[in-house]
Amino acid sequence: MTARILIVDDIPTNVRLLEARLSAEYYDVVTASSEPEALAICESQDIDIVLLDVMMPEIDGFEVCERLKINPKTQHVPVLMITAFDQSSDRVRGLEVGADDFLTKPVDDVQLMTRVKSLVRLKSLTDELRARVMTGQRIAVEDALQAMDKINTAGGAILIIDIDLRHAERIKSCLEPEHDVDILTNPADAVFQVTGAQYELALVTMSLVDFDPLRACLQMRTLEHTRNLPIILIADAADKPKVVRALDLGVNDFISRPVERHELATRVRTQIRRHRYALELRQSVNNTMVLAVTDDMTGLYNRRYFDRHLGVMLGKAQELKRDMALMILDIDHFKAINDSHGNDIGDAVIREFAVRLKRNIRGIDLACRFGGEEFVVLMPNTDFRQAKAVAERVQQSISDWGFEVGAPGSLSVTVSAGVTFNESAADTPESLIKRADAALYRAKREGRNRVVFDAA
Repeated sequence: MTARILIVDDIPTNVRLLEARLSAEYYDVVTASSEPEALAICESQDIDIVLLDVMMPEIDGFEVCERLKINPKTQHVPVLMITAFDQSSDRVRGLEVGADDFLTKPVDDVQLMTRVKSLVRLKSLTDELRARVMTGQRIAVEDALQAMDKINTAGGAILIIDIDLRHAERIKSCLEPEHDVDILTNPADAVFQVTGAQYELALVTMSLVDFDPLRACLQMRTLEHTRNLPIILIADAADKPKVVRALDLGVNDFISRPVERHELATRVRTQIRRHRYALELRQSVNNTMVLAVTDDMTGLYNRRYFDRHLGVMLGKAQELKRDMALMILDIDHFKAINDSHGNDIGDAVIREFAVRLKRNIRGIDLACRFGGEEFVVLMPNTDFRQAKAVAERVQQSISDWGFEVGAPGSLSVTVSAGVTFNESAADTPESLIKRADAALYRAKREGRNRVVFDAA
């Protein structure tokens, strides 16, 4: 997942070092050497993350961060502050003025890329939700974007997973009485613990003897209602390789041992604030979307909404030179289902299909009912590997389990899908749909129940 990153530092050597590290990971890097230049760039360009040095010649980084966070146009841009001081008070101050994370010089490569990748995912999800609000209905957008300032982070429901009860109790004492904290000493029971519960954060120690801590994280990520649950790892220095892997599995943050009380409290508040902010944005999407852009039967967006939103997202992808995938899906032999079991059963299949589709795409993906038994998924900032994983997961979720929809016995249902990508500035919404549709028909001709990618 690519991103445009602004490095703000008045020392050219520091800038070149960070630029080299980030460019090697294929990030688009922009630089600024002063506060006015940085603010101007954020105003005029689409910046995904700001890497901000605290020690600036005229105005320190704390004030620059505050100015970014009070500007409605830039307040949603994540800020990663970098300082030469290893003082807990500086880290806490940076987070409290609105910074999303903090790094200490000399910058460790693992910590840098961990923080950057986590914030890129956050920014991508926030951008997509904001775009949906604007596409559906522009009313109340400003209230939605200012929701972060109004969020109270107290009373968070937190789960600590740690086999060392004494260590878990110490962590718990750092967080109470501000939050409600539960301790789980058997990580194998993580799925059972979170099922039906309303946790807002999980703290997972890497020191789980005889149990892979990443498996506990992955298990929580597979449940629908905890798919977006923030997870913070508590790691030792030797755990860095696993921390990088954890990031790919969706872990949001990590904190190193020995755990500093104030930093832990602040990181916990930051994750809970982000989680509640995302919920506010999702609720805003639901509240402001009128019936004209939703499909009554499935609750998905309809063709009218999709046609408008595709144009917006394609234009953005072309402007920023980012990947975007489009998938069209068609339920196989749907007419035979209607003919054999009646329209009521056919409608129930459509509704169950929509449920499984939503469950198996990502938070940034947009699913719509294209018409009849045809559906479409728009996947922003998505390359071939990521699109293939999403498409195959959806296809398997339909074919691997029968549909219990009131017909005698379980109905066997399959789906065919065609996928294409944004390729050039000459692409239009019509050309993307045409290519995806052609790939879909290839899937039908080649035997159905499969995913075919456009061979451009």
